[in-house]
Amino acid sequence: MSLTVRVIEPAEYGLAGDIVADAYRSLGDDAEPEYEIQLRDVAGRAQKSEVLVAELDGRLVGCATFVDGLGDLSETDDADAATIRMLGVARDARGRGVGERLVRECIEGARQSGRHRVRLDTRTSMADAQRLYERLGFRRDPEHDWYPVPDLHLLSYVLDLPG
Repeated sequence: MSLTVRVIEPAEYGLAGDIVADAYRSLGDDAEPEYEIQLRDVAGRAQKSEVLVAELDGRLVGCATFVDGLGDLSETDDADAATIRMLGVARDARGRGVGERLVRECIEGARQSGRHRVRLDTRTSMADAQRLYERLGFRRDPEHDWYPVPDLHLLSYVLDLPG
């Protein structure tokens, strides 16, 4: 198995958007129509932040947005933090380390840019993702939990970086 992570190329925006939207849809708590548009708008995210993709044996199977510091996509007021957003893995590639590799690449990007923390929010239905984040050292940060729309509780996680 050959797994690589790299910055997305413009020709891949559509496929990456499909992967992320399908990953959220597979949770059984369908994204609101407006949010699904955002999940699919990889081109828009790539103009504001770094979008990473994962390839497994040469096939695009994952995507994550890395927000370095404050910006339109950070959803935080923590200037010392990087944020991971809109991470999705193709259904047939789950359980093969794709999500973990994307998260690790984002953590490394935060370290390289001198950030003190990495933050992310996750839906309550994303139990597998929460286990991954906790295994990688993230801790719950309930002070920053929020409800972007009624009935959608987002759980906040933070990873403190050494140094």
